[in-house]
Amino acid sequence: MMKKKITAIYPGTFDPVTNGHLDIIDRAAKLFDEVIVAVAVNISKTPLFTEKERMDMIIKCTGKYRNIRVEVFNGLLVHYAKEKNASVIVRGLRAVSDFEFEFQMSLTNRKLAPEVTTIYLMPNEKYTYLNSSLIRELAKFRGNISCFVPSYVEKKIKEKYTKRK
Repeated sequence: MMKKKITAIYPGTFDPVTNGHLDIIDRAAKLFDEVIVAVAVNISKTPLFTEKERMDMIIKCTGKYRNIRVEVFNGLLVHYAKEKNASVIVRGLRAVSDFEFEFQMSLTNRKLAPEVTTIYLMPNEKYTYLNSSLIRELAKFRGNISCFVPSYVEKKIKEKYTKRK
């Protein structure tokens, strides 16, 4: 009997991708046959990086994985999951403050697509306070971000803020 291939989607804005995101990607890659890192087009946000730039950074930082694919998606996540035959949505939970929003989204997604399960992975404790907004704020004021993002991402952020001056 053949084992069913399990495809998971790890969605996010990833503006920019952080070591916390990469920690979740690493663990998801070990759990699932295929992981689609889905770069969200979020109309309520004004990202620092374009979708293409965010994809590029994730691809460069996840090149060692054979079961990771990076794509851009727009619209409802559960529709995208169905389109990709994904049965799992991976979400990171950093702190209790994330839980209420994530719980609400999970229940809504379950109502819309009961065949898609949301699982939560907690990042390594050294990344629990980390988010992309914090990274952008630190970089904007020339703070050291080298311990929060891969060197390639750090370089791209510095280039972005140098161009904006």
